[in-house]
Amino acid sequence: MTSKTTLALEAAVALILENRPKDGATSTNRQRVNVDRAHAQIMKLIAPRVRHFVRQYGLINYFEDAEQCCAIAVHRAVEAYEPEKAQFTTFVNWQIRGELQSLRFRLMTDQRPSAKRVEATTISIDAIVDASGEKGSFLDTIEDEFALETTESAASDYLADGAKSSLIEAYVDHLRKVGMEALARRPLPKREEAARRKELPRLRVNGIPAADVEKLEATIAREREIVEGRLFSGASLEQLAADTGVTAERVRQITKRAAKAIAGIAAADPRFIVMAEGGRPASKRSQARASKVSILPDAALPHNRLSHVAAVNRTGLGYQTAIGASAALMQ
Repeated sequence: MTSKTTLALEAAVALILENRPKDGATSTNRQRVNVDRAHAQIMKLIAPRVRHFVRQYGLINYFEDAEQCCAIAVHRAVEAYEPEKAQFTTFVNWQIRGELQSLRFRLMTDQRPSAKRVEATTISIDAIVDASGEKGSFLDTIEDEFALETTESAASDYLADGAKSSLIEAYVDHLRKVGMEALARRPLPKREEAARRKELPRLRVNGIPAADVEKLEATIAREREIVEGRLFSGASLEQLAADTGVTAERVRQITKRAAKAIAGIAAADPRFIVMAEGGRPASKRSQARASKVSILPDAALPHNRLSHVAAVNRTGLGYQTAIGASAALMQ
């Protein structure tokens, strides 16, 4: 007689198999939700069995790791399950046993025959005692030498992505403003104007027909895709032409115009003043001001009264250093 747990497991696995996408197709949101719920139901049903196997293999102290291995075993069992050969309960049991056996050999290396011959013993990394005699986690002493570089790089990428998105949004707002102004100034043909007067009132946006506004938004969306792909993603003209349905020459013109407009936005908008100044050559006034600033410390300041200036002359044989007293010491 089949138990209720076995029937529930079979139903959950059948639900997963039903929601698998066809060959070459992408799973829908509904299918992914159904699969996730079915997996959660399976893990809930086999939880007592997992606890039994964990105790059987002596992995109580590593229960979280063992539980993750069992989840991997369930996933593999579902992927390889064939209902016509055996019940899912039998199939998943062997998968769980195999994962737990592998985990035990990885964690308890002293139980291997080769380790027993040399009397090896497995200890926890947290049981290591430092030179001062204090017991602490060995992981706390490990320093990642690339942590600062990785953090700065990630922060730089994050700021760059934010600036790119802000520039794109500002450019889209600029296109929308210019387009709406052009539509508002455009005179209507006399026949069309007379026909519209006879018809019922239609939806209008700021006095502009809604159909024209929709066309403008479609054009803006297409140009946004071109600008993002060409300026920020490095897509080729031919690729963007195939994706957007316009010619490569038109893509080039749109990109050139967008680059000029975005540069103007970055120079005029206070949010992007740092980006604009980064690539702008210094003015003559700022260069003159910088040339008048001395690189030597101000001898009149109290904290510089005991300072001295060292002049270094480089020659072919090495360095010659002449050290003289500062003006403060001369007084």
